[in-house]
Amino acid sequence: MATLKDVAKLACVDVSTVSRALNNTSYVHPDTKARIFAAVKELSYQPNLLAKGLRQGKRNTIGVVIPRLIMTVFAEITQGIEEEARKHGYATLICHTEDNPKVEKECLNRLRNGFIDGLIIAGTGRNTRLVRDIHSSGLACTQIVRKQDPLISSIVVDYKACGYEAVKYLASKGCREIGLINGSMQITPYRDRYEGYRKALAELGLSETSAVSPQPASVHSLEYGYDCTLELLGTNPKLDAIMAAADVQGIGALRALKEQGRRLEQIRVISLTGHIIGGMLETAMTSMEMPAHEIGVKAALMTIEEIDSPEEHKSGPRHLVYQSSLVEREST
Repeated sequence: MATLKDVAKLACVDVSTVSRALNNTSYVHPDTKARIFAAVKELSYQPNLLAKGLRQGKRNTIGVVIPRLIMTVFAEITQGIEEEARKHGYATLICHTEDNPKVEKECLNRLRNGFIDGLIIAGTGRNTRLVRDIHSSGLACTQIVRKQDPLISSIVVDYKACGYEAVKYLASKGCREIGLINGSMQITPYRDRYEGYRKALAELGLSETSAVSPQPASVHSLEYGYDCTLELLGTNPKLDAIMAAADVQGIGALRALKEQGRRLEQIRVISLTGHIIGGMLETAMTSMEMPAHEIGVKAALMTIEEIDSPEEHKSGPRHLVYQSSLVEREST
């Protein structure tokens, strides 16, 4: 593999001149620069980005810690992060935790001791002190989807409004026995959606029926939605609507309803965290959709801005809140 010295030798210049020409840090005569670029092309020289990053104190890499990619809104968010990071010369390292605090802790410790300049995380809330410590050590941090620490920048959705509006929408369709498939109340979106759900039910004079599956299946899985739907039906046989926390759970709910002989005319289904998959189903699912790709792009930009800001000019944490939008489809 060709080195900087090889390029300098072929171009008949010294190494510092090659470095200045390639990094465009100071003036190099056009004829000299042309010889250098010709030598680079002839030798197929590739700069050692890792060495360059270490010299500059930067790795040009962002760590992304999320619960799961497959069939979740985090896939769209991560795509937004990667696309925007790439535009600014950054790579991404992605870790998924299945919302296991121990796995999350492992990921965080490996990333902080590795080669990243910043961290984007949708955390479990069980390693908040560690995330704060990582941020205090000088790494840029941005929370996405889940805000657990007010001292660290975040990008979330108004989950209370999401749960509230979904109930009101279903009630406008004539539903009176509305069930909720929920997750751990320790995780902000589940807690806030539940509060919005309860508030709307109270205003309408309706009773609640919610389920959190005791089975070991991941909350981000078809099985979770399937199991919770069976629990809801067992608790309230009069159920006429189901609010699923995410599309993947809604798919599990649709399967359970079909196996139980329940038609969508009898029980309507809506996802509270919709993304593209919901519109591709045989029975397209109505959903409260968050701007996932936009969240990813903004998270990358905020993190890179914090990385690039001089220490004396760093601002305090920024907290952005997006709104979900209702997309009606066949399931309601």
